[in-house]
Amino acid sequence: MDEKIVKDLIDRLIDLSFAEDIGDGDHTTLSCIPADAMGKSKLLIKEEGILAGIEVAKEVFRRFDPTLQVEVFINDGAHVKPGDVPMTVTGKVQSLLQTERLMLNIMQRMSGIATMTHKYVERLEGTKTRVLDTRKTTPGMRILEKMAVKIGGGVNHRIGLFDMILLKDNHVDFAGGIDKAITRAKEYCKEKGKDLKIEIEVRNFDELQQVLDLGGVDRIMLDNFTPENTRKAVEMVGGRYEIESSGGITFDTLRDYAECGVDFISVGALTHSVKGLDMSFKAC
Repeated sequence: MDEKIVKDLIDRLIDLSFAEDIGDGDHTTLSCIPADAMGKSKLLIKEEGILAGIEVAKEVFRRFDPTLQVEVFINDGAHVKPGDVPMTVTGKVQSLLQTERLMLNIMQRMSGIATMTHKYVERLEGTKTRVLDTRKTTPGMRILEKMAVKIGGGVNHRIGLFDMILLKDNHVDFAGGIDKAITRAKEYCKEKGKDLKIEIEVRNFDELQQVLDLGGVDRIMLDNFTPENTRKAVEMVGGRYEIESSGGITFDTLRDYAECGVDFISVGALTHSVKGLDMSFKAC
């Protein structure tokens, strides 16, 4: 990921998150906690999983109150269990209370995604196949969710519509077919001076053969192929292009597809319906 893009999106997310949460002031905290009161809180893990979001949490604290002191004991990517304390934060009590929910929302979501991804990665152990995320992400939180996938051992697909060309079924149909879609994509990149990878989705063996006859792509996505047909498709491609399996693949069928020899399996479930990892931020 481009570091400038990542930083900009995280900064904007933090600004929006504080705007929607605090508004014109956290009147609960401001009404009962003196401005000069100092304290310390700890992040307490309440569920086993993979920790993710520590670095983003540090940025949340820094952006809100640079005087807050963060001490980290467990880093992103580590396996955590109930009772673990990954970090403590010391400083103004008002700041600790006002940053608590945003920090927890981010860390619980990211840790849940990292934990889920890790399970899929373990399921693929011993194969060459890597698990990919998708664009099925929470609006505004995509960068954080894709960071969490990487922390969990997965691989990021494109960030958005701007960093790769992915010709899906609707693009192919609206363009008038496989040949026209690929040809126009290549001409566009040349005209605009864009060095973008081109991936195309195929729905059947006829479309796959059209792609193989024309060439000019970097990756082929097999959409809703059965494991049996996936194996046949891998043989047809013969290593000429990267192959991604997508559509209707569950945790239980994941390894069946991997053993067909595909390079990637994209899984929307890594981000679109993940349960957050349980943790809390308690005074200590």
